Amino acid sequence: MSDANSGFRMMHTMIRVFDLDVSIKFYTELLGMTLLRRDDYPGGKFTNAFVGYGPEETDTVVELTYNWGQEKPYELGTAFGHLALGVQDIYAVCAKLEEQGARIPRPPGPMLHGTTHIAFIEDPDGYKIELIGLDTM
Repeated sequence: MSDANSGFRMMHTMIRVFDLDVSIKFYTELLGMTLLRRDDYPGGKFTNAFVGYGPEETDTVVELTYNWGQEKPYELGTAFGHLALGVQDIYAVCAKLEEQGARIPRPPGPMLHGTTHIAFIEDPDGYKIELIGLDTM
């Protein structure tokens, strides 16, 4: 019997953003990711920026796609859930993020029906990012 996952690796999650520079600043300065690359595609009139905690060759990253000429923010829709990041000391992380202007619609605390502590923050476009307290799992 073969391993159903052999040959597959999660590469990235893509989200469309309204203001690429504001989004890059949020993911790099507030969440501590690194801007790995930024590529313009004049023929397609879009720019892709990849951010993450490690190189694309070994780590899953976030692809921020900016479509040139987008005149209004995207509608988030109802199918997308959230990105999730593990953190140590979720309470201190959320306090620091709040000081830096991050929106925290669900403050840190125990998850419903569990003991792991979680919080939800929003990026500049309103995408939800779940923070999971690694020290509470």
